[in-house]
Amino acid sequence: MTTPTHAFHLAQVNVATLLHPIDDPRIAPFVELLDPVNSAADGAPGFVWRLVEEGEADATGLRPAGEDVIVNLSVWENQEVLWDFAYRSGHLEVMRRRREWFERHVEAHMALWWVPAGHLPTVGEALERLSDLRAHGPSPRAFTFASSYTAAEAAPHAACAADAVDAAEAAAAV
Repeated sequence: MTTPTHAFHLAQVNVATLLHPIDDPRIAPFVELLDPVNSAADGAPGFVWRLVEEGEADATGLRPAGEDVIVNLSVWENQEVLWDFAYRSGHLEVMRRRREWFERHVEAHMALWWVPAGHLPTVGEALERLSDLRAHGPSPRAFTFASSYTAAEAAPHAACAADAVDAAEAAAAV
């Protein structure tokens, strides 16, 4: 994780429904791209953090949104560096080929939101933001690249959400 240089960072979650099990040969080209794309993300300017399953190199084994749904969750310094990684790097090749491996989603499959620098969102928090976007459309709580909000616009929502998550985690630890 990089050292925070901004008051807020941008979190992103995206979900993808597999057309076949992750160990199916038809998904193998996607699986082969995981390490190089994740390594590129880890070294990208503005990258802060990404979710990985304990003892693994990625999060594809985690299935909090359903047995056939994989979740990608990461944090970036700002929207511009995430956009550059997603659409101006080798990651774009994966995006272009996504229909080979994943179902087309009819509802939002990606959400962005601002978090206080140093806060690492949980999967539960991420799925709640995605659910909020699906239910209410873009807002300072959850938005997309096409309908984004600044960190200043989202600051009241980011601080409240982080405090609520921290309080819930503290209560669970007792």
